[in-house]
Amino acid sequence: MHSYLIDAGVNLTNHQFDGQYQAVIDRAAAAGVTNMLLIGCDILTSTQSVELAIKYQQYATAGVHPHDAKMATEQLEAQLTALAKNPQVVAIGECGLDYNRDFSPRDVQRSVLRRQLSLATQLNLPVYLHERDASDDMLRILKEFNVTGVLHCFTGDAEALKGYLDLGLYIGITGWVCDERRGKALQQLIPSIPLNRLLIETDAPFLIPRTVTPKPKSRRNEPALLPYVCETVAQLYQLEPAVVAKQSRENFYAVFGLQAN
Repeated sequence: MHSYLIDAGVNLTNHQFDGQYQAVIDRAAAAGVTNMLLIGCDILTSTQSVELAIKYQQYATAGVHPHDAKMATEQLEAQLTALAKNPQVVAIGECGLDYNRDFSPRDVQRSVLRRQLSLATQLNLPVYLHERDASDDMLRILKEFNVTGVLHCFTGDAEALKGYLDLGLYIGITGWVCDERRGKALQQLIPSIPLNRLLIETDAPFLIPRTVTPKPKSRRNEPALLPYVCETVAQLYQLEPAVVAKQSRENFYAVFGLQAN
């Protein structure tokens, strides 16, 4: 049993979890995952994440993912400000840039990111960031704002990592690190992340750790599997999993300005 864990990123509003919220939370608790951050990706899922966080005593983010940036309206700031009045909301996001999929035009992605970074500074909230294949633009835009927060599901290179760390950001690591095929580059970078800047997350229902045994039939990731991420990360640091669990938990409270409960 680990010292308890916090899952720093769960898409609990995803349809794969419909009607199963209590069971997912109960399985997580049984695995030592006592809290989770529920991610909002647009106004609807942000609203749903806040409602779930209130009901199940978890934390939430409110924001618009770069995939959904094209759907943002003039009301974005007012909508997010209203959501952020809930004490469960600890960050603006998931926001950022995704040049891998380009589901929204890049200029729209950049504009909507800037709007959310500006709002986060006004509300004095950290940001929950997403970036794929866009680190140059991401770092350039982040330097325009004085924000703190986490670069979630980091999969970038050494140069990007240094850039984010130099800005004071925390780094979120998912089950990607457990993938012996595409996770090798990330595995090599883990020791370069200062332990006091590390968060661990599932990004459930996505990115199930390939180290899970036996493999679940559903292939669905969930917070109860976070210990597999913790164990792999601990091996790469050459530390005990309990050390990584404790430090990542303390980091979660630090970046989001929370009191340890």
